[in-house]
Amino acid sequence: MKNKAYKYTSNMKNLKPTILAILMVFLSFSEGFSQRKKSNAPVFSEVVYEGKDQVYIDNPLNEGEFYNPLLQGCYPDPAITRKGDDYFMVVSSFVMFPGVPIFHSKDLVNWTQIGHVLDRKSQLKVQDAAIAMGVFAPDIKYNPYNDTFYMITTQFAGDFGNIVVKTKDPFQGWSDPIKMKFDGIDPGIFFDDNGKAYVVHNDAPNRGEERYDGHRVIKIWEYDLENDQVVAGTDKIIVDGGVDPSKNPIWIEAPHLYKKDGMYYLMCAEGGTGGNHSEVIFKSDNPMGPFIPAPSNPILTQRYFGNNRNNKVDWAGHADLVLGPDDKYYGVFLGIRPNDKNRVNTGRETFILPVDWSGEWPVFENGLIPMEPKLKMPAGVIENKTGQDGFFPNGNFVYTEKFDSENLDFRWIGLRGPREDFIEFTKNGLQINPFNVNIKEVKPTSTLFYRQQHKKFEFNMTMDYQPQSEKDLAGIVCAQSEAFNYVFGITKVGNDYMLLLQRTEAKGRGRDRKVTSEILASTKIDLSKTISLQVKADGDNYEFGYSTDGNTFKNLGGQVSGDILSTNVAGGFTGNLIGLYATTANDALPQY
Repeated sequence: MKNKAYKYTSNMKNLKPTILAILMVFLSFSEGFSQRKKSNAPVFSEVVYEGKDQVYIDNPLNEGEFYNPLLQGCYPDPAITRKGDDYFMVVSSFVMFPGVPIFHSKDLVNWTQIGHVLDRKSQLKVQDAAIAMGVFAPDIKYNPYNDTFYMITTQFAGDFGNIVVKTKDPFQGWSDPIKMKFDGIDPGIFFDDNGKAYVVHNDAPNRGEERYDGHRVIKIWEYDLENDQVVAGTDKIIVDGGVDPSKNPIWIEAPHLYKKDGMYYLMCAEGGTGGNHSEVIFKSDNPMGPFIPAPSNPILTQRYFGNNRNNKVDWAGHADLVLGPDDKYYGVFLGIRPNDKNRVNTGRETFILPVDWSGEWPVFENGLIPMEPKLKMPAGVIENKTGQDGFFPNGNFVYTEKFDSENLDFRWIGLRGPREDFIEFTKNGLQINPFNVNIKEVKPTSTLFYRQQHKKFEFNMTMDYQPQSEKDLAGIVCAQSEAFNYVFGITKVGNDYMLLLQRTEAKGRGRDRKVTSEILASTKIDLSKTISLQVKADGDNYEFGYSTDGNTFKNLGGQVSGDILSTNVAGGFTGNLIGLYATTANDALPQY
């Protein structure tokens, strides 16, 4: 055995140079293969987004004021909770990945985004969901009796349905989802001061009892804190239809339960998340009801005013209440700021108003008159720091991203899958390794998105890119959904590099629905110089341009309509998402 061992060792020593040589060739080949795979990957070195809305120019802030909305762009369906001096707020995210943005504040004015509640694949399974599906209407609540935060929501994807996740510390991440054993949408969780817990949610009426289209009910369940599950058999309908069932109210939803002065208050959205949207309130001496509506409902809406008012805010509703730092109540809610053609390209945004609860019923202060673009800070709040020192900006602002840190800003999101699956930081900027997926497919795309936050804005980006074939394309995409978008990118046709602008939209409904794409303009482009691409808008008018010197932009395609980027044209619930896009599944082939 000793001789055999020696012989084996000796032979291995003689083979070492050969093995090393083969290994070096293999590694060299692998490295070369990797480089070839990435040779069609664009590298983005800078993005500059600038908001220029006239309302903020006309209404500069005075001392002690801050702007409404708090969160501009597609940050809808806000819910809020408080632990001590800390406030946490979450919003809907649909198929954006990571999901459920979470914000922190000490004063309700200055907010930082601390991450996302659903930030890994085990929590968020939206890879095959259309953009109008995914995560809806999250609720966040702190339970002081077990020192735990709960986020409960509906995830229309991944066979999830209604789910709850938990944490002791929102700064440190959340548990995997626990699937709830009830149907319906918009769950809200409530912790009573006697240690009991309840879940309320929107649902369809009992079978055979639906009286009209849009007829919905609010249900309540007891919640078992030990097993994190509703208690079977405890469900009860506590609102049937809405405030006045004789008027066939539609879409009673987004319920939140509160307790004040020994009474239980149920606040809900009513009227649907559109022009008839509103917030209504009910009261009971028992969480299981019966609940009596306030005589002064609605307590918040913008539906009673003309379309021609200045600085129009509309669709107000879907609210949540919290006690502020001045011991006064405040309500966060969604609203929209439509442009001059009543388009909703910035999507549904998060607003805030003080709430007068000095009497029997809470009422949003100035929530039943046309809303103003700014309001007074809560008493005792010393400084408005929005846009400074890491606090989330609002009003008009400039955001510059050089991609020189691997800590990517939370404002950048993927679609249906993690950003980390396609981005790579290099010494020259952010590289997007393209998927063989087109923006029109219901799959994870290799696109890094930023929300449009102003009606008037500019978005400029600089990239280094050389497509290898007509299947390669990189540039900017403006997407309301997979069926409504503009692609402004560079591809290769024959031996020429081409810049093109493509418009995609869906027409018709049901079986007659067809998605069509049209190339609006194209031009040859010289890629020996650094290329900058731009999209800018003024209301409904969008323009796309390019530059080879980083300063002077040349328009391509003239002025185009932002109609397909509007929620009330394309449908769904998001706003326009501006993406850094790369694909090896390009289908836009310009003729020249």
